Amino acid sequence: MKKIVCILLIGFLTSCSNSFLELYPKDSLNEGNFYQSEVEFILLANGCYLPMRDYERNQHWVLAELISDNGSKQNNIRTGEASRGVIDQFILGSDNAAYRDFWNLSYNGITRCNKLLSELGREGVVFSKESFKDRSAGEALFLRGLYYFNLVRQFGGVPLVVSPITSQEAVGIKRATEEQIYEQIVKDLTEASARFAKATDVEEVGRANQWAAQGMLGKVYLTLKKYPEAQQALSTVMSSGKYQLLPNYADLFDPSKKDYKETIFAIQYSEASAEVANQFIFQFAPHTSGGSVTKRPNINIVNAGWNQPTDDLINAFEPGDSRKNVNVGFWTGLDWDNIVRPVPYCAKYKAPIAAPDNRCGDNFPILRYADVLLMYAEVLNEQGKTSEALPFVQQVRTRAGLTVPLSGLDKTAMQNQIAKERQVELCFENQRWYDLKRTGKAIEVMTAHGKREVAQKSFLFDGAYTITLNKLLAPIPTNEILVNKLAQNPGY
Repeated sequence: MKKIVCILLIGFLTSCSNSFLELYPKDSLNEGNFYQSEVEFILLANGCYLPMRDYERNQHWVLAELISDNGSKQNNIRTGEASRGVIDQFILGSDNAAYRDFWNLSYNGITRCNKLLSELGREGVVFSKESFKDRSAGEALFLRGLYYFNLVRQFGGVPLVVSPITSQEAVGIKRATEEQIYEQIVKDLTEASARFAKATDVEEVGRANQWAAQGMLGKVYLTLKKYPEAQQALSTVMSSGKYQLLPNYADLFDPSKKDYKETIFAIQYSEASAEVANQFIFQFAPHTSGGSVTKRPNINIVNAGWNQPTDDLINAFEPGDSRKNVNVGFWTGLDWDNIVRPVPYCAKYKAPIAAPDNRCGDNFPILRYADVLLMYAEVLNEQGKTSEALPFVQQVRTRAGLTVPLSGLDKTAMQNQIAKERQVELCFENQRWYDLKRTGKAIEVMTAHGKREVAQKSFLFDGAYTITLNKLLAPIPTNEILVNKLAQNPGY
């Protein structure tokens, strides 16, 4: 929370390009500046994406995927990232660096969005087209809604800040309720969609747009179990004609031909520099594999082995499912215990195409059309329209090579089918933990998963996988308790 007020680090585009996809280094414009040209406001809008770019590559996959039954850790006594390992095993504490950094980056992003929105409302701002102003406002509202959506799903109620404030004011802001946070998220995404609808002439690939706002609004309503509202928002995306499933699932994750036909919104990465790249494959490859998986033997991957696919995930794929080999790779060699065996690893994200080091350019999907189809099927099924839901699930399965039609499913069976399809379709895209929580399956699924992990692995921490109701919410970081006097979540 202390970072709500700070010197804003705004993302500048490179001097040789005006393209949003030419991802930019960081520079600084201080909070007292007055912005008057559309170029400056576009730069401010670009800066709103930066903290999300950082936390998606470093923290969010730990808090939303590794913690689930999809991901685990190849044992590594040399790793210095204990803050990740304890989250995987549900040994959660308020001093955990991953939660602290995720919180700070989230509020840094919210601060940027609030700054942009306040400046857009100032008199005397000059735009060559009013649609640029609408697009920038839409981006700030969409991203603020998304920052808060991820915060509330992690921590529950959090401080709600929707305008620039002073450092003195920041200390006095306490946690809002979950209901208040969700009310603001719905408001932001709804208004973002309306502003984007007036800016269709300046849409640009890589940026958020009207359909990203509607799709995310559908996910929020689904989380709140407001099924008619979710159906309406999702149907807006589907009827737009803007998006479709790619014929080949693997093409979604090919950084040499980035997808904007199925991918509705993604965090953009580039091999152009270390600042704008990710290092997913260098974190997810087996730490004993050297350069065999990363294709860069010059890069030390001693701290790799994260997000290792679990038996639970591997066994969830049906025979003939083409998604399995895209998501799960096997490297055969010495494992952590010096025994040669096939070691599974997350293969969804790829080695660098041209960079000589560990700079990877895979975009990270936040919302895909397959996700929309499965959510739409879910909201229909939850309203008792199981037969109507079936074709949307089948579309996703058919693309995966599973062409035998589903039949004879009642509402409960369809719930289970959709949950499994989401697990295998969207694995390693930071969806699984949130899906388990919103469907009420988290404790049941993770307790069973934990028993299997404990039975297989003798190297786990004491108390691993002790999963209680309070652990469905993450602990509020220690500094927020001490400095801003925030109430801690129960059980921590």
